[in-house]
Amino acid sequence: MLTLLNLLKDGRFHSGQDLGAALGISRSAVWKQLQHLEADLGLSIHKVRGRGYQLAAPLMLLDSLTISAMAPSWPVTVLDSVDSTNAEALRAIGQGGLAPFLVLAERQVSGRGRRGRKWVSPFAENLYYSLVLRIDGGMRQLEGLSLVVGLAVLQALRNFGVPSAGLKWPNDVLVGSKKIAGILLELVGDPADVCHVVLGIGINVNMQLADEVDQQWTSIRLESGKSSDRNALVVELSEQLSAYIQRHQADGFSVLQAEWEANHLWQDRPVSLIAGSSQVDGVVLGIDSQGALRLKVSGVEKVFSGGELSLRLRDDS
Repeated sequence: MLTLLNLLKDGRFHSGQDLGAALGISRSAVWKQLQHLEADLGLSIHKVRGRGYQLAAPLMLLDSLTISAMAPSWPVTVLDSVDSTNAEALRAIGQGGLAPFLVLAERQVSGRGRRGRKWVSPFAENLYYSLVLRIDGGMRQLEGLSLVVGLAVLQALRNFGVPSAGLKWPNDVLVGSKKIAGILLELVGDPADVCHVVLGIGINVNMQLADEVDQQWTSIRLESGKSSDRNALVVELSEQLSAYIQRHQADGFSVLQAEWEANHLWQDRPVSLIAGSSQVDGVVLGIDSQGALRLKVSGVEKVFSGGELSLRLRDDS
């Protein structure tokens, strides 16, 4: 099917006869493969008598050779379809894969966000990106790492025509109240000694419709008004990650604390911090030198951290 998709990706009309000749199959077999493309990948294909078949919109697929030639020297794997790029990265670690390496996919069938939420992942529209790093030397290199990744994503988005993007503690990138990117970090090994961390990043790039998303969202295309080259975005994001991670490893999170706070959309806002069935109401003061959230609660500053916390604006904000 993907060979057929590569023939159609230019968005032009192709006759069934020409497609069959190129693939070495009958026109009826071409028709069956087209039906599978629509059903399995959710693609829309126009069928016009006398003209042939045309994708509703051209596709630019991810290309590992293009990315490898321009991005930092991380081995790159591009998958057509996977449960999730983080899950694939974790499997590769278990099989002895040598970090750093990068896993990308055209779509995820079980994409995951924080707290077990589904990450909607249509084919060839967005960025599903997992970078694996080996961490030697203990917890200091993990302090505030998800926030560091957020800064890298933010800069990449701004360089791709989304100047109003901002951060939400701990792992979201928003435009106003709409989510445009999310981050999911997963650890394997001993954080006090040697471990691997998977930096999972999902960015809404060219998506314009998504009925399955259960929250407000936007995309680079909706914000900028134009389609983006996802290969170029992978390169830009990788360069930003490389630069920010090097600063973090050399000097710790404290050198990036002020920059992160300056880009936090909810700074000084009344919020509710949710942890399971409990809720803490307060006002965002910022973050500390380790990336934990600082809240003013009943006139007293308190600090919160943890992967299962969720921050929401209060109704009185």
